[in-house]
Amino acid sequence: MDLSNKNILVTGAAGFGVGHGVATALSKMGARVIVNARKLDEAQQAASKLSNNAIAVAADITNETEVDAMFETLAKQVGVIHGLVNNAGIGLSKEAHKVTDQEFDNLYNIDVRAVWKLSKLFANQLIKSNTVGSIINISSVHASATIAKYAVYASAKSAVEGLTRGMAVELGKHHIRVNAVAPGYVHAEQNFELIKTFADDPELWVEHHTKDYQSLPFEIQAEDCGNVVGFLASEFSRAITGQVIYVDNGTTSMLYNNSFIEK
Repeated sequence: MDLSNKNILVTGAAGFGVGHGVATALSKMGARVIVNARKLDEAQQAASKLSNNAIAVAADITNETEVDAMFETLAKQVGVIHGLVNNAGIGLSKEAHKVTDQEFDNLYNIDVRAVWKLSKLFANQLIKSNTVGSIINISSVHASATIAKYAVYASAKSAVEGLTRGMAVELGKHHIRVNAVAPGYVHAEQNFELIKTFADDPELWVEHHTKDYQSLPFEIQAEDCGNVVGFLASEFSRAITGQVIYVDNGTTSMLYNNSFIEK
């Protein structure tokens, strides 16, 4: 896939997880990746690891003033942005009846409202320039099936998928496609701290999950998600919109875990 003629903005791309994998995959496909992070030095460090003249931009995606300024700056710096990957997000591992109002609002401001805000600005700059483009939202398997302590997070990702479908319907007339990628458990050692909130032995949990709760018995890497994002940003997916592609090694397709039916 050749994305050498595209400028693609990836939010939250300075971390170790899916965002980094997406930025890496897009860069390998030739795109000029615009790396967003809250702090400029973090964005610059991530951009320096990519090829094809990657650009670093700083903006807190929950701050409307900063987001507006980011789009104004990019309009002058690179012109039209052809692709938007709404990757930035946070998790929340806490039972819904124990979640505070502040925790709920913070999660939705980042995981849902910011997705709408950036998509709105992105779509309007495409419409203004009469340019085709693609929005790819990062969802999660939790929008399909979840576990204890993830009810509020799952609801936020369900909202993202609803927004994906609705905006796909609305923006189709402008030749703007909107899809989502929903990762399963994407392995990184940094995830062990989060896993400790629901499992005593994180390493054993990852091992059991990989072998017992996936059809494909290997660990998903962040770049696996990035490859699907690249496809959705390319002309090879020109007839695909309003869809959610689950990159989960088959987790959400399984009725029972492997050991339950093992002969």
